[in-house]
Amino acid sequence: MKKMISFFKRFKNRIKVQRYTDNVKKTCGYYAGNIIVNGKSSIGKNVTLGNNVNFNGMSISSGGKVVIGDNFHSGVECMIITRYHNYEGEKIPYDNTYISKDVIIEDNVWLGNRVLILGGVSIGEGAIIQAGSVVVKSIPAYAIAGGNPATVFKYRNIEHYNRLKAEKKFH
Repeated sequence: MKKMISFFKRFKNRIKVQRYTDNVKKTCGYYAGNIIVNGKSSIGKNVTLGNNVNFNGMSISSGGKVVIGDNFHSGVECMIITRYHNYEGEKIPYDNTYISKDVIIEDNVWLGNRVLILGGVSIGEGAIIQAGSVVVKSIPAYAIAGGNPATVFKYRNIEHYNRLKAEKKFH
């Protein structure tokens, strides 16, 4: 009986993942290849996705363009905000217009759980963003960053990274 219950749980989870994945494929502007969406995600036509993209619950606001490279992985409850209210417009505290800024995330980037990325930043190849971080400035390639605001506190071993990349060892 336990095996049967376990089987049905796995089957139900696979259906949920397929539904989440299909929804992201339908709503994004473009995707290059394999996508797996393990948690409820909300994205729009302003999003371009590379190959081997894995979301575990991602929310990307409409507005600025968002480009996510190959072999991207996110933790749960991550957000990318690409537009905000115009606080220098015709009314206070803000008017009915928006300011949009793009976000570029290069290949092989990993976001921990609950990472928030604001518009106007880029995250370089191979970077890792620590869980709970708020990214308000661009993060260079191979950097490991965290905090609020996120700051670089370490870099990957680039020789090791390049060896794995050359051997095409992607998760």
